[in-house]
Amino acid sequence: MTELIKFTKMHGAGNDYIYVNTMAFPIENPEELAIKWSAPHTGIGSDGLVLIGTSQIADFSMRIFNADGSEAMMCGNASRCIGKYVYDKGLTNKKTITLETLSGIKELQLTTKVTGNLSSGPREEVTEVTVDMGQPFVGEVALEIEVGGVFYTGTIVSMGNPHFVIFVEDINKINLPVVGPQIEYHPLFPNRTNVEFVQVLSPDKIRMRVWERGSGITQACGTGACATAVAGVVCGKTERTTKVVMDGGPLTIRWDESSGKVYMTGGAVKVFEGELEV
Repeated sequence: MTELIKFTKMHGAGNDYIYVNTMAFPIENPEELAIKWSAPHTGIGSDGLVLIGTSQIADFSMRIFNADGSEAMMCGNASRCIGKYVYDKGLTNKKTITLETLSGIKELQLTTKVTGNLSSGPREEVTEVTVDMGQPFVGEVALEIEVGGVFYTGTIVSMGNPHFVIFVEDINKINLPVVGPQIEYHPLFPNRTNVEFVQVLSPDKIRMRVWERGSGITQACGTGACATAVAGVVCGKTERTTKVVMDGGPLTIRWDESSGKVYMTGGAVKVFEGELEV
């Protein structure tokens, strides 16, 4: 017996996921569906599957399954999209929302504006979301690893998930499809890692490309942008407020000196909605 599941395709800076409200449409096998639905030619095509649910300790909960079926601990771009999803669909009228994730509770600050036309009437929609990403953990600042006979020096940063941030002179010279997976699965990272290659454009602007653990090359990574901004400050390359430009667009990252927290600001976009049989 099949049933219909309603989904929404959304992206934050090009980091696209399939979103399902499990309060209305429970899902029993998210690992399998993430692989099936994320496939670019035979499925919807996405970086993974995000489940929105209830929480006993926050307003909502989030679970993320990468395109390979593995479960991720946190995704900044997905959390922004959830903020837009729950507000625009009337699941909450709050403009400050708490979200339970595997890396703790995150606070979302929603920015809205009135949109619409004469036929549809005015409506209020979320245009931008700022996420309190919490305090980062900085590991080894200058860890040197060898991949394919080439040595890379990077900084280990955790934003609730692991990142290895490598500053380079010319980001266009990095063969990310080849180097990315080799670093992700490097023996120094037994649980695998996200990999960011970064070029400093100015003290308050950097260019970043990412190889995400479990998803490969993606257009953007919110936690990766945060980790990159933190690494930039720690390595003396950037200021505490930095625009991180990724393939899918920019995010503004601020590492607050007094609280030690990282704040990520960016947009969230609904691409389309649909139904699937399961």
